[in-house]
Amino acid sequence: MQLLSTAPDKTFHSVRFVLTDMDETLTYQGRLSAATYTALEQLQTVGIKVIPVTAAPAGWCDQMARMWPVDGVIGENGGLFFRRTPNGHGIVRTFWHEQDQLSEVRDTLHAIGRRVQEQIPEATYADDQPFRLTSLAFAQPQDKGVAQRLVEALRAEGAETTINNLWILGWLGGYDKLAMTRRVMTETFGIDIDTDRGAVLYTGDSTNDAPMFGFFHHTVGVSTVRQYLSDLPKPPKWITAGPGGTGFVEAAEAVIADRPHRAV
Repeated sequence: MQLLSTAPDKTFHSVRFVLTDMDETLTYQGRLSAATYTALEQLQTVGIKVIPVTAAPAGWCDQMARMWPVDGVIGENGGLFFRRTPNGHGIVRTFWHEQDQLSEVRDTLHAIGRRVQEQIPEATYADDQPFRLTSLAFAQPQDKGVAQRLVEALRAEGAETTINNLWILGWLGGYDKLAMTRRVMTETFGIDIDTDRGAVLYTGDSTNDAPMFGFFHHTVGVSTVRQYLSDLPKPPKWITAGPGGTGFVEAAEAVIADRPHRAV
């Protein structure tokens, strides 16, 4: 990793999309600052499309897609994509699973959750749990042994798992942040990320960002990513001086500085 402040001029001139984790990347200690929100608006003003790619639940994603200066939200670690309708008042909802599979997937996840809690009484759902549609989220235990048992129990039930700074996540379907990003970029924005990786800059901070850090050319970790480096097969190329939203603002400013001021 190199300090983002040392990136040469025009490093990010090809970037047309900023994709970003949310928790502790856009936020810091759970709060979204005015400066970070302004950075999202400024990116859109110069023609950069902005898409949070987050483990956050559907309820949060609905609010972000409706009200934030973003061009859609990939949520629940890739289980869904929400974007505003052209008139700005409605939401178009796309899921990884087909619509007729969603009820069965939710029922299966709930059954898995019950069995996991029977095996591990210390496991508690994240307090956002009622607002999830395609995943399970358990509060990350302080005891690392319990956390490992929880991950193993989910995997034994056939669930995909990952860990971020807040939750231990489980889902069904074999996808991740990168898989849904590939689909969304093709179907919604007409971009083949396999042949145009330089069009995207990704910012993140933790373990579930690994697929994105490993794939894109332009990757930025906010400063707190250092505590997860041992869990990342490939670190981000650049690292910010500041944590959370402060770091995201640094990344946004770097992109804007290299951006011809025209819409895409």
